[in-house]
Amino acid sequence: MYFKAHLRLFALLATAFALGGCAAPVKADGADVNVAAAFYPLEFAVTSVAGDSVGLTPLTTPGVEAHDVELTPRQVAAVVQADLVVYLSGFQPAVDEAVKQADPAKVLDVAEFADLMDIGEEDHEDGDHADHDHGNVDPHFWLDPQRLANVTDAIAERLATIEPGEADTFTTNAKATRDGLLTLDTEFTQGLQTCARRELFTSHAAFSYLAARYDLEQVSVVGISPNLEPSGARIADVQKLARQYDATTIFFETAASDAVARSIAHDLGLETAVLDPIESVTEQSAGEDYPAIMLSNLAEIEKANDCG
Repeated sequence: MYFKAHLRLFALLATAFALGGCAAPVKADGADVNVAAAFYPLEFAVTSVAGDSVGLTPLTTPGVEAHDVELTPRQVAAVVQADLVVYLSGFQPAVDEAVKQADPAKVLDVAEFADLMDIGEEDHEDGDHADHDHGNVDPHFWLDPQRLANVTDAIAERLATIEPGEADTFTTNAKATRDGLLTLDTEFTQGLQTCARRELFTSHAAFSYLAARYDLEQVSVVGISPNLEPSGARIADVQKLARQYDATTIFFETAASDAVARSIAHDLGLETAVLDPIESVTEQSAGEDYPAIMLSNLAEIEKANDCG
């Protein structure tokens, strides 16, 4: 994979995240403020802004499908006791339930700042059954760096009201993070400006924001929920479109089954590759943090779509 040198510097802005399965203590040693973050991109945003000046309680264990997370009693207690809970309403039912027990004044729902998009009809329920109800919006806003930058700014503003003595630090870190995210956005814009194909064939419809930002078209086997069982008709439609657009690659993700993607690829003689929705970071991820994994995604799209 080919990463851009100046973005390697940005990758260092993110504090390294522990990959252990246990939640952090409700009060980390030396921290006056504890934040509960619902899933990895929000952990990244909080840590980019606050570093180790806050105690961070992750609510989604690395490697667990974020849609399906179930909270332990300890994690529910962490939500209730946190000085700030950062979450996305409608994405994780277990987190939504825990948040109902928290003080509303200590909750930040990032949906207000993420400019969520409506789910396309083709992405709402492509399988034989629906195992989650996300309403009418797509939750995967963080795959658009500009939207993640807006959410990061909102987190910094809220933290500044909780810990005024660190307000300048939060503001400075948020600006640096925004600059890095906008540099990443520029890298995608330039890298995907000229491609032989603009279609992304994905196992799960997690990439609508990325596609919309960079003038791509997502063709997914199943909709927003990755564990749906696709209908035979949907598989036939995807195969037809793959032939029509001369697709080279079917993308899958490490946290969900790759069986359908590999089956379609085998039938059509196509390649398979990982396109990561970055709902968590594990040892199987193509990088240690959000910027590095996004760069890996960029490289995979450039290769599959003959860009450059």
